[in-house]
Amino acid sequence: MPTPRETILAALHARLSALPATALRGEVLPERVPADGLLILRDGEPGEPEVTLSPLAYHYQHRAEIEAVVQGTDRDAAFDTLVASIGAALSADRTLGGLCDWGEAEAPQPVDLPVEGAASLKAAVIPVILHYTTADPLA
Repeated sequence: MPTPRETILAALHARLSALPATALRGEVLPERVPADGLLILRDGEPGEPEVTLSPLAYHYQHRAEIEAVVQGTDRDAAFDTLVASIGAALSADRTLGGLCDWGEAEAPQPVDLPVEGAASLKAAVIPVILHYTTADPLA
């Protein structure tokens, strides 16, 4: 049986997979970026939990990361559309179907990356903070 952490990350990946962009999880950047853009979900860090003792519970603010990448002549508009679609997908259900207490993205810091012999990339890492509670830090 998967842990709450894995269940939440899988639900976030499923939410991203419903977007027009190609959504991967934990993969390396492929040689070609799809026309609709590329999203790579990184599991990130659960951080140090707050602990309550009665009953014993670990409260995490897990920081996952979404790498958003677009390529082409109209990168700025495509990137803006991609980031807005991520925001809409997360705000539609911040609990990911009741799996976590709250999920919220932070603002991206986009960069333009030159590619030799091809159109440059526009990319950003979008942190997503996932709040959840578990009875065991390994479960």
